[in-house]
Amino acid sequence: MEKKETYKLVVTRREAFEIDDEPDHNMMVVEMEGEPIDYQVGVAGEFVSRRSVTIHDRVRGWGLMEGYVMANFKNGSVYSRFKGSRDGLRKVTEGTWKTYLGTGNLAGTKGEGTFKLERADKADEFILHIEGDYEAA
Repeated sequence: MEKKETYKLVVTRREAFEIDDEPDHNMMVVEMEGEPIDYQVGVAGEFVSRRSVTIHDRVRGWGLMEGYVMANFKNGSVYSRFKGSRDGLRKVTEGTWKTYLGTGNLAGTKGEGTFKLERADKADEFILHIEGDYEAA
């Protein structure tokens, strides 16, 4: 099935560490929670919560990131891993995601696709666009 969803994400925790090898090089661990803006209820049931933990390695706003997403629904949960790259000029992060675990009615769910993360109007808020395909077991 095709998946196309949009979420509003809010930073709930951030830790940054300076790396002294070149100017403005840092690593961050960021935790975000989110809620759907555009989500269609399917086999997963109603949305309950979404949390992600990400590691960023950036130089002057550019760099790689990777992390995990825990998405909980009325009928089960889905765990995904993602990797991406931030464009410091456009202030957009794009990458790929892939599920690795499902629970409840979502046990055995497989999926993968792409994502785009961009700043929202408020500080520490972002808009996440997800596209891809998934197959419920």
